Amino acid sequence: MAANDTERAQQQIDEIEALSSIYGDDWRVVDEDEKIYCIKISDCLDQPKWSLCLQVILPPGYPTAEPPIYQLNAPWLRGQDYTELANSLEEIYVQNLGESILYLWVEKIREVLVEKAQSSDPEPDIKKTTEEVDEDDGDDFFLDYQPIQEDQIKTLNCMTSESQEDEELPPIHHGNPITDRRSTFQAHLAPVVTTRQVKRVLEKLYENKKIASATHNIYAYRIYCEDKQTFLQDCEDDGETAAGGRLLHLMQILNVHNVLVVVSRWYGGILLGPDRFKHINNCARSVLME
Repeated sequence: MAANDTERAQQQIDEIEALSSIYGDDWRVVDEDEKIYCIKISDCLDQPKWSLCLQVILPPGYPTAEPPIYQLNAPWLRGQDYTELANSLEEIYVQNLGESILYLWVEKIREVLVEKAQSSDPEPDIKKTTEEVDEDDGDDFFLDYQPIQEDQIKTLNCMTSESQEDEELPPIHHGNPITDRRSTFQAHLAPVVTTRQVKRVLEKLYENKKIASATHNIYAYRIYCEDKQTFLQDCEDDGETAAGGRLLHLMQILNVHNVLVVVSRWYGGILLGPDRFKHINNCARSVLME
């Protein structure tokens, strides 16, 4: 029992760290000792019309044995709106019994707020900033969705063993880029089942001059070992302090495995602060969902 309590406590710590990195200033610790937290969620527009505060208390049995205790606070949230949203959160809990679910709750609430904003007062599409439109390299700056050509594969150097040479290079998918204040973020994903495949994919990605020239190439992978029923996982910051660990936490929250995610960042000369972590996670989440 003590071991289970310790595992649950660590799961809670990991989840809180991940949520804090993803949501930045919107995430607040109300009472660390009592495990009370609050997150402000809005419809994500420049001038939010709909927002609410989700307050949660994490009981000792969460996530494996107990659900979070929660409260939804917003002046407009009452009656049918409250009931429907509460039912949605309960449904997510039931569908993911034993798993960390706060991230799923936050994104569900955000989805509801966005729907309300769009239905009550439709907004036109937000146009790209002039920075993005005037980018010298244009669309050629980003990697496209072309399949990897086998004849481009190079043999790994001294680290390559015979078994590695025989192992197939997994397909590599490139996500949609995100540009903010001249910094560009793009995620790349490949299904992997061995660390040798991880090395092959990384080597293949670094053959691309644009990826090799990125300021940071942050990555994380999770591989489920059936025989041991454990996860083999690791991450790399590549100079972006703590970014690899946050990326790995996101993958844990989403409960994905047998996958490698690499997020390239090309720094544009303007400091983004905590926003860079949101972009890294948003890139990764998008490519994972695709």
